[in-house]
Amino acid sequence: MSLFCLVQGAYLGAWSWDLLTQQMQARGHQTVAVDLPIEDATAGVVQYVEVVSKALQGFEDDVVLVGHSMAGLIIPVVASQRPVRQLVFVAGLIPHIGVSLLDQFYDEVDPNLLKAIGYDLPEADKFEQFRDEPNMFNPAALGINPSQDEAAARDFLFHDCEPDVARWAIPKLRNQQLLYITEVSPLQAWSDMDCAYIVCSEDRSLSPAWCRYAARKRLGIDAIELPGSHSPFLSRPAHLADVLTKIAST
Repeated sequence: MSLFCLVQGAYLGAWSWDLLTQQMQARGHQTVAVDLPIEDATAGVVQYVEVVSKALQGFEDDVVLVGHSMAGLIIPVVASQRPVRQLVFVAGLIPHIGVSLLDQFYDEVDPNLLKAIGYDLPEADKFEQFRDEPNMFNPAALGINPSQDEAAARDFLFHDCEPDVARWAIPKLRNQQLLYITEVSPLQAWSDMDCAYIVCSEDRSLSPAWCRYAARKRLGIDAIELPGSHSPFLSRPAHLADVLTKIAST
């Protein structure tokens, strides 16, 4: 059976995969999940990749890299540095060579906030390639820190989780530093890698419309539809495990 390396999204940790891990192991798969150094203001994608790569030392190339949300920026970089069999984006961001994440969606952000952080607008030709894309984020989710706002955590991350699961998860949220948003992607080239993309149809953080569009435009694939919120590994782990197992078997 395959090894599934589960890479967390922003504000989360290895714990966020616990329910999914149980489901994957019940199906005979191995899993490994890591805690990224998200609270370190000096750590960005390069440092996150180092943590993932270290966790995979000793494993052969039959690895399925699963990246949630922010981790969509990480898993292609890992795949450019070591053999993996497949990339799976779960409501995931997608890096673009030569630009930062913020360069991709700066027009969705309050100009006063951009000015406050000293953000320089990208050259017009760099942004032009993103102009036809739907908005990447739910506007209400921008600027929200769910690790410091329980109501926001429930609304934007866990709105369809069972109450006991949400109560378990919310205190575990970690403060997320934002270097990964403003740094130019360290990805130098896309590997010739089999990819799958899972869109969460009721996602209140990352726009499902953007997910579908970006999967087709950037990865050349149709997104796999999954009902529910931005956190399917907590709200419907059995369903997600079935989807991941099917992806890995094709």
